[in-house]
Amino acid sequence: MAEMHEVILRAENVRKYFPITGLFGKVENYVRAVDGVSLELRRGETYGLVGETGCGKSTLGRTLISLLPATEGRVLLNGQDITHPRGAEDRALRQKVQMVFQDPYTSLNPRKRVGNILTEAMAIQHIGRPSERMDVTLELMEKVGLHTEHFYRYPHELSGGQRQRVGLARALIVNPEIVVCDEPVSALDVSVQSQIINLLMDMQQQRQLTYLFISHDMSVIRYTSDRTGVMYLGHLVEEADTEELFLHPRHPYTRVLLSAVPAPNPHVKKERIVLEGDLPSPIDPPGGCVFHTRCPYATEECSRCVPEMKTDGNGHRVACHHAGD
Repeated sequence: MAEMHEVILRAENVRKYFPITGLFGKVENYVRAVDGVSLELRRGETYGLVGETGCGKSTLGRTLISLLPATEGRVLLNGQDITHPRGAEDRALRQKVQMVFQDPYTSLNPRKRVGNILTEAMAIQHIGRPSERMDVTLELMEKVGLHTEHFYRYPHELSGGQRQRVGLARALIVNPEIVVCDEPVSALDVSVQSQIINLLMDMQQQRQLTYLFISHDMSVIRYTSDRTGVMYLGHLVEEADTEELFLHPRHPYTRVLLSAVPAPNPHVKKERIVLEGDLPSPIDPPGGCVFHTRCPYATEECSRCVPEMKTDGNGHRVACHHAGD
């Protein structure tokens, strides 16, 4: 694997708001799906992004690769601003960054055969000659565990695992630098999940890929990721090397997520931290620290002041007034 020091993608204070319109189309409020996130992806690494449903992690992934336009902030790819690409710049970006979607069935065109889906991606990017594209496609299909017969099948004729392999092949066939994996195994059976995860890791080593791996499953994140970021209500609240994060979580929300992971030994009792109250609405998030309404350590300061993201000497970042308490 490549040395994971060079920053390939940098997000600076990225926000993504969705307008809520009322009578006569007037904007009355916003859904603050992503609210001021800054992070870096290093070349050749897998960056895990974890959080409960509705925290904004999938929206962030799409915003980082410009599938959704950012409301504020900047995204830099190899030092170049890609926040709002247009025309030829947008097509060039699509070759460098690709996405594997959570639901492989809805992300594939049901009217096209697998072979056409894959060769079309090459044609759009003007990769290779038409006479060469079928050979390249069949070679890649073999690498991701598909057979020649699958070239002529439609998506509905494949299993869930096979469709996800097609989704991965479609992302890789244009030779990207970064692949955003948005819950790529959550819709699959457990036995198939391990196959797809191992396939992702094998392809990463072969092609020196950089992954942004989005998941709500802490066990999958620990197995796949070099570094991990934790999101809550549109905010990045903690980030560290994966093992450091799992062994020494500093944010109360991270501890809650880790307490929900089943213990491998059923005879070992594990303390489960149960949050009180409901997840606040991203339309009207609480002031101060967004987690203070559910945090067992919250004080008056937490409700008044937004915590600053602080970094220790090991690169462990946390946004909490009482980190480590």
